[in-house]
Amino acid sequence: MMIKRFQVGSRMSQAVSYNGFVYIAGQVAEDRSADLETQTRSVLQKIEDLLAEAGTDKSKILAIDVFLPAIVDFDKMNSVYDAWIDPKNPPARACVEARLADPMILVEMTAVAAV
Repeated sequence: MMIKRFQVGSRMSQAVSYNGFVYIAGQVAEDRSADLETQTRSVLQKIEDLLAEAGTDKSKILAIDVFLPAIVDFDKMNSVYDAWIDPKNPPARACVEARLADPMILVEMTAVAAV
């Protein structure tokens, strides 16, 4: 079984596939000055792009973890997430409040999907 790494950097890979699964590292928006909804759309697009690069798509997402620095933003984030996720194949999901690496980051997500 071969390990395949995507968008490899000095510290981490943005995604790693192995044994029929792809593991997506924590994704944050490039534009950290954007509002929560815009950052959420950006993060979900990055996840979708990484899934495509690994040869899969959002209908095969098994789990998503969402990190919000302010859990009061749960409904705002969900307004974007709910419109994006495949309603016939929703993944398992956790959403927690967490202090993120940069105070300008309003949402971060990781994902695991079948390939």
